[in-house]
Amino acid sequence: MEHVAEHKEPQARAPHPGTDGYDNLPQFPAKFPLPFRRTIRRQELHQIVPLAETTIYAMEQRGEFPRRFALTVRCVVWDLEEVEAWVAARKQASRSGDAAKSTGPDVRQRKRRPVRNTSAR
Repeated sequence: MEHVAEHKEPQARAPHPGTDGYDNLPQFPAKFPLPFRRTIRRQELHQIVPLAETTIYAMEQRGEFPRRFALTVRCVVWDLEEVEAWVAARKQASRSGDAAKSTGPDVRQRKRRPVRNTSAR
């Protein structure tokens, strides 16, 4: 048996971080049929969205915040992509002036500690 050495073409290597072409690489290879969807647990959610548990829950119920879903009986998670899209939408609405601004309670209607009439001075 003769061993014939095959001539192989050198394979192209992926560029290293910080080199030209690295930023142009796709984040997920095309060979995978489904994209990777990252989920986050409650602690990670609070690092991204610093709202109280009850506020997040109420907003979920009203359809104003991405809904959590159960991975197991005792583990709920949020889709990171949905949460990031929600944050981006809130940021855009705030910058464009479309966000609803809280006017706060009308202090003139409170029964205790009434507001002094400053126009009578």
